[in-house]
Order: sequence, then structure tokens, then C-alpha cells
Amino acid sequence: MIRAVPRRFDRFLDDLSRAALSPRACNQFARIGDDVRGNAIRRGNLRRYLEELDAIGPRLLLVGEAVSYRGGRLTGIPFVSETVMLCGVELANGARALGADRGYRKADLSTRMSTEASATMVWGTIRNIDPLPLLWNAFPFHPFLAGNPLSNRMPTPAELEIGARFLSRLIRLFDIERIAAIGNQASFSLTRLGVPHEKVRHPSQGGKNKFVAGMARHARFPSRR
Repeated sequence: MIRAVPRRFDRFLDDLSRAALSPRACNQFARIGDDVRGNAIRRGNLRRYLEELDAIGPRLLLVGEAVSYRGGRLTGIPFVSETVMLCGVELANGARALGADRGYRKADLSTRMSTEASATMVWGTIRNIDPLPLLWNAFPFHPFLAGNPLSNRMPTPAELEIGARFLSRLIRLFDIERIAAIGNQASFSLTRLGVPHEKVRHPSQGGKNKFVAGMARHARFPSRR
């Protein structure tokens, strides 16, 4: 059962919702704009995810680059497509994560459930790590190509600076022992923050095997309490 911690994540979520971004990035948590209702659902999904992981007690934090338009842009949760979020994930230890039965909601009921290769590959791998790792992004919003919100692009240095504020706060909110950067931009942000970490290959664009191998090192050598 998810342990609700009143107000524990309130300030963090509120500050996410108020982050000012360029016209080439979407704040999927914003309290103003064209999708106020959907953004409120996404804030609720992220709160539920943070509370669920808080109850699990993750020791490992995986930091990706940025939110994708088929993943966290729609769900509010890093590396989570609507399919993964609503169907849930059976963990190797016999527990279960995410799922519509746990209160996670689709923000736009008029569209088909999204799928995303990276989300599927990431969850297919981390389900074997106990306790379940926490997922986040160096830029926790969705950067897109000018004029095409249904696209992804690399975050700029200025955007990574925005994201660094939230990344450092998240590390303090959780009792994290180890951090892995998924890709170069995440490693760049963690290095600038002075946070020790390991870098693993992003699973996209043919990197699945190297990503799985990198995660296997964490599964084989669990940290000690």
C-alpha cells in the first residue's frame, strides 16, 4: 500500500508547476495554459508515483535526459508511457508498481493509450532491481522542435540549469545511495552539481543491450543499509 505523506511533496510539485520555460518546451504540470485539467491530472500522477516510490524506499536514482512527448509529457511521470502507467508493472520480487487500480489516470481520454519504446525497455529492466529505482530527468519537462510539439529534442544548457534545481531537491527528498545517468546530458547535469554517479547507455537507438548490462551491475551488487 502506498504510504501517503501529507505535504511532503507539495512544495516540489508546486514549484514544478510554476517553472517558466521557453516557447520550445512544455510544462506538463502548469496551472495555466491550454490544458489546465490535464496538467492537474499529471501532477496527481507524479504525486502518486513519488509517494509510491517513497514507500518502497529506493536506493538507486536513474536520471534521464528530458521528458518525451509519448511518455512523461502525457503521464507526468518520467520514463512512463500511458500503457505502462495504466497497465502497471509486475516486479521480479512479486510486488506491483503503477496501474490504474492504484489511482493513476489518463489525462486525455479522447486519444489512444500511448506506448514508448524507451519506457518499455526501461521498465522491463528495472523491474528486476530490488528495491525499485526512482526515475527522473535532468530536464523534467518536454523540449520539442520549434513548431512541432509532437517531437523531442535535446535540452539546452539553460534548460538543464532549470532542471538542476529540481534534480538536486529530489536527491535530498529521497534517501538515495547510488545514482546512474542515462545518457550524456544527464551525466553533464550531475557532474555540474558535483554529484558522484555512473553513466549507462540510453536504451534508444540501438543501446538496449548496453543499458541492460549497465543496470545488471546494480542488480548484482545491491547497496547495503
